[in-house]
Amino acid sequence: MLPIYIEGSPEFESTLSALRARGTGDLANVTPAVTEIIDNVRRGGTSAVLGYIEKFERRTPKALVRHAGPEAEGGFGGAEALARLPQDIRAALETAAARIARYHERQRDAGDLGPADAAPSGPALQAGFSYEEEGVLLGMRVRPLRRVGVYAPGGKARYPSSVLMSAIPARIAGVREIVLASPSADDVTLAAAHLSGVTTLLDSGGAQAIAALAYGLTELAPVDKIVGPGNAYVACAKRLVFGDVSIDGITGPSEILVLADDAADPRLVAADLLSQAEHDEASYALLATTSAKLAEAVARELDAALPELTRRAIVEESLSHHAAALVVGSRARLAEVADQLGVEHVAFHVADAEGMFSEIGTLGAALLGSLTPVAAGDYLAGPSHVLPTGNSARFGAPLGVYDFVTRASLIRYSGAALRAQGPIIEKLALAEGLQAHARAVTLRLASPALDPAAKRDPAKS
Repeated sequence: MLPIYIEGSPEFESTLSALRARGTGDLANVTPAVTEIIDNVRRGGTSAVLGYIEKFERRTPKALVRHAGPEAEGGFGGAEALARLPQDIRAALETAAARIARYHERQRDAGDLGPADAAPSGPALQAGFSYEEEGVLLGMRVRPLRRVGVYAPGGKARYPSSVLMSAIPARIAGVREIVLASPSADDVTLAAAHLSGVTTLLDSGGAQAIAALAYGLTELAPVDKIVGPGNAYVACAKRLVFGDVSIDGITGPSEILVLADDAADPRLVAADLLSQAEHDEASYALLATTSAKLAEAVARELDAALPELTRRAIVEESLSHHAAALVVGSRARLAEVADQLGVEHVAFHVADAEGMFSEIGTLGAALLGSLTPVAAGDYLAGPSHVLPTGNSARFGAPLGVYDFVTRASLIRYSGAALRAQGPIIEKLALAEGLQAHARAVTLRLASPALDPAAKRDPAKS
């Protein structure tokens, strides 16, 4: 079930080329339907969303929108849901939430947001930087977004971990309103929402939920940004509403590339491949190795493990259409192949994993060493598991605190600075044929507001 391609063969080159071109899938097939849904939600609001819930989910929610608070008071009851969970599940969620928060607090402190209790750094700057150069005050103000939408799927599988991984970075960034869109949320999802700081629950999924987040409902204000993974309809909807709101990206099927040398344990390699294949039939499970013998052993391990899996049908479909083992001639080629593919998760089952990681510029998350399962990154380690897919790691990044802020530039000229730089600005404006730009400078240089000694006659300029 794991096709093996040896470097130098035509099949190897064609497979590598096809994998480089993989993306979010063909959204063209769903675009007409998603466009219609978005248009109807924009026009019909709440009634349109309820109609689509009835059509696609065969249910009517008790309340489409609920806010944080006790169930008895009409809230979504996150605290009660957390209390209802078995103690071991509750402890696991709390541990994961704490670790994710600690990681993103460091990310915030290392970035341009600065510590949460940092003092303002210059006029009108809450965070960012400012400095003065030759009489010109320059800086950048950084502030959190006001309102963010988090999408958590509710179809083939529920992912309360995605709630933690998406909402906690937003909370750490300082976002005050976090809207979770998730259909028929269960106790684990509600508990994750509570631990993450979610303020509002939208009981809907699919493209209609994305449209509701983007354009608002009677009982729900539009958000500024939508984040979180979803199926093709959700991905297409995010693409179509982009521009009216910001999005984290167009994520496609989950994917992993295992890099392995001849000393790797084939059973552990196969385990990592299977853990991604069980996400979805469209998931990619890829292996690049310097050993054809290892590739064959991994293929046997995959076949042996299949009967034990509860999601066997999904795994078989994924492996049948999106799995490949690429056998290359050297360690250097392993790094080159990884760099070309830009995969979401890269697992390093090689000697000196850190050294090879330093040679690869394009990937989403690095899982260093055979003792680091991809599941650790998915649930507990700390960094967000919302990652770029489909070779978009070339320009994308893991979801983080930096995704939930806006930046504004600050410029303030003194009279002396304008006197010194004004003629340069005038010349540049006139070189572009923008006379009014130059005139705006000229008038200021002749204005009484400037140092009288610096005034000049505009007619002589």
